[in-house]
Amino acid sequence: MHQNPYGEDPVRLMIQLATAPPRTPEELAEQCLAAGMAIDHPVDERDLAEILEFIPRWLAVADAGTDSQRAALLNALLASASAHPRVTDHADGGWHIHYRDDDLSLGSVVRAVVSVGTALHLTSRGMDRLGRCALAECGRVYADFTRGGRQRYCCHACANRDAVRRHRARRATQR
Repeated sequence: MHQNPYGEDPVRLMIQLATAPPRTPEELAEQCLAAGMAIDHPVDERDLAEILEFIPRWLAVADAGTDSQRAALLNALLASASAHPRVTDHADGGWHIHYRDDDLSLGSVVRAVVSVGTALHLTSRGMDRLGRCALAECGRVYADFTRGGRQRYCCHACANRDAVRRHRARRATQR
């Protein structure tokens, strides 16, 4: 099996970028490399600016109130970031599908890969499989990869913190 040149999962990469936005082109490159992305060109300030502009647009997809709103926002991202699909074997990554033009900067590649990855995630798993953590003081974005599709928290720590809080509140009202 070959390595995906787009990384392990573009939605998880975007969650990382949204949770800890890069401050420098080097940080952007590090986050992309850590996610397993192949970087074909030097990363510069334009890439960083492109990603920082993209983050709130992607977060709007996560925050959409209805499936129709989410689809409309995602379609706008797809229209501005992706191209016709085609098969390629560059970067020694094996044969894979590109949803972007060749020779794009890292910022443009990330926008295209994340837009298509988010669309694939939502259409294959359910349009409600992207959201914000239910812990009031957290608010981080999560992608629901669970079998049952009932994820409400970004991580186990937030779920446990909220469960302890609910348990203590029940005990206090019983006294």
